[in-house]
Amino acid sequence: MNLDYSQFLVMREELSLLAVILILFVADLLFCPDKKSGKGIYNSPLPVILLSVMTLCNLIPCCGATDAEAFGGMYQYTPMMTIVKSVLNVGTLIVFLMANKWLSRPENLVKQGEFYMVTLFTLLGMYLMISSGHFLMFFIGLELASIPMCALVAFDKYRYESAEAAAKYILLALFSSALLLYGLSFIYGASGTLYFKDMFSQLPGDSLLTLVGMVLFISGMGFKISLVPFHLWTADTYEGAPTVVTAYLSVISKGAAAFVMLIVLGKVFDTAALVNEWRILLFWIIVASITLANLFAIRQTNLKRFMAFSAISQAGYLVLAIMPASAQGMTSLVYYLLVYLVANFGVFAVINVVEQNSGKLGISDYNGLYETNPKLAFLMTLSLFSLAGIPPFAGFFSKFFVFMAAFQEAKLLVFIALVNTIVSLYYYLLIVKAMYISKNDTPIASFRSDNYSRAALLLCTAGVVLLGIVGSVYTYIDGFSYIPSL
Repeated sequence: MNLDYSQFLVMREELSLLAVILILFVADLLFCPDKKSGKGIYNSPLPVILLSVMTLCNLIPCCGATDAEAFGGMYQYTPMMTIVKSVLNVGTLIVFLMANKWLSRPENLVKQGEFYMVTLFTLLGMYLMISSGHFLMFFIGLELASIPMCALVAFDKYRYESAEAAAKYILLALFSSALLLYGLSFIYGASGTLYFKDMFSQLPGDSLLTLVGMVLFISGMGFKISLVPFHLWTADTYEGAPTVVTAYLSVISKGAAAFVMLIVLGKVFDTAALVNEWRILLFWIIVASITLANLFAIRQTNLKRFMAFSAISQAGYLVLAIMPASAQGMTSLVYYLLVYLVANFGVFAVINVVEQNSGKLGISDYNGLYETNPKLAFLMTLSLFSLAGIPPFAGFFSKFFVFMAAFQEAKLLVFIALVNTIVSLYYYLLIVKAMYISKNDTPIASFRSDNYSRAALLLCTAGVVLLGIVGSVYTYIDGFSYIPSL
């Protein structure tokens, strides 16, 4: 059987991302010989420009695109997948802007090219996950996204905390991958196939193999999304990893995994015999994630650990959109991911700027920040209000759409999530109180942010404000949302 190479043209996003990686590799090899002086093209225009151009070139043609598949259905394409990949691209671009000052430090100059390429390889793995129509393709993408992530977590190799965080992350990542692969073997044993489109009709809903495989699949994905009780790695890894890597880990990998989980549950396990089983399982996971994370966030004194438990809670809201396994749920999930991305990165951009200029990460260190750096305090307040879901910021509308999508299938769960939103408002306001009300005899000194950090802060602030006002963004996403037919 001859391979039809024209099938590769369906993989437009993956090929363009590989081209970007190749260009960065050649540029790093040939045109950045003087890394020690920092006089190279890497820091940071080239990666930002290439990623921006690639995103626009892929996003514009998707408006008139139709569904397609390649390699016998192992690779799937829908215009909605391009939207999700573009959201991840925007987040990665903001991370690159945030990383400029950190990569300009003497110990990181020689590693600039490696940072960009390793980060883009994790993004490529997420692309393959999102477009997979076969569990083998899905698992290859999952590992391509996970293994380079361990290198990113350990990027500050001279810091003990970074090495410890990477060790914890890779051990638990291996365990979760083994658990997920074990579940896939059960699913294959029950159905005799690994194609999503064939499993729906061949998977016996009353089989113990099917139930165990489904539980193990959800458990493995729970680790990637940082859901309770699979969250124990999150706080230590977030605290030890470089701040820009923590930001990337908190949103990008989480969003890709949540979207894939929606596709698999909606295409493979959405049978009459199974749908109630996974909805009950997700019900308790979501309740535990939102509630426990909120309670633990109140006790934190380190901002990165605080944001780790905030991310666990936000993951619960993200997965809440999966409950209906419908087109409306898909729209609300992608919109929530976009809003969460700009709000969360807004907070991390401020944390990163303050850390690079003062080395401080404690919540008490932010006492009186408004007096010395009023603009940073204001931008962080906007982002925190959006994370808390306060109108008129974008976070309010993203939560509203998620609640609306899940209401018909999980009224009690929506009520519990709504109560927890009030709890989350309390601990987000603790940061606001520290910046505006609490006094500090030795506040963080006034400083001027670098241009790249200001660009990242501007993008995040614009997203937090405008995404809540411009309703056409949600309507645009909704135009591409549906669970692909089987």
